[in-house]
Amino acid sequence: MVAVGHTRHACASKKSIMARKYGEQSAKAGEKLELADEMADVLWVLICLANQTGVNLTEAFHKNMEKKTNRDKNRHKDNPKLK
Repeated sequence: MVAVGHTRHACASKKSIMARKYGEQSAKAGEKLELADEMADVLWVLICLANQTGVNLTEAFHKNMEKKTNRDKNRHKDNPKLK
C-alpha cells in the first residue's frame, strides 16, 4: 500500500511540529511550522487508507462518537479534578 509509507512520514512530521511549536524543542532556522497544512496531510493519508481498505469514514466516525458519548457521558461530571 502506497499510503502506509507516507503515513509514517506524515506522523513523524506532525510529531516534530507539535514538539517544536508546543513542546520543548526549538524550530530549525528558517523552518515554517505549518500545523494546518500538516494536519491536512494526515487527513489525506487517512482518506487514502480508508479508500484502499473499504472503510466508510463517515459511518466509522458516527459509530465512534456514539461509543464515546455513551461511555463518557458522566466522565467529566464525576471528575473531582474539574470541580
